[in-house]
Amino acid sequence: MKDEIQNPADTDAASEDTTLTANALKAMAHPLRWRILCTLGTNEMSVSEIVNSIGTTQSNISQHLEQLRNKNILVTRKEANRMYYKIRNDQLLLLIGNMREVLCPANLEDKRY
Repeated sequence: MKDEIQNPADTDAASEDTTLTANALKAMAHPLRWRILCTLGTNEMSVSEIVNSIGTTQSNISQHLEQLRNKNILVTRKEANRMYYKIRNDQLLLLIGNMREVLCPANLEDKRY
């Protein structure tokens, strides 16, 4: 007997995926976290490099990095006593790039519509 193909929208997994997606987008929506993501881009950076680039305290940056890591947006690598962060994968980089392109101030101020 063949297995029936289920509609993903009919499963508990779909609602779980929706919640995970919404939580990740909420995490990225914070202005400082968005700056962190834009600063990282395709690079891997240490906390101190991010702090120097953004210009806030290390404890503040570390708290926001932890939020992004907990939502599976960032991955870490430890080398000696330094933590390095990067965006998890190319799909997230593409999403962030698309969001920047669509939602940058110049596009939001377009009054054609």
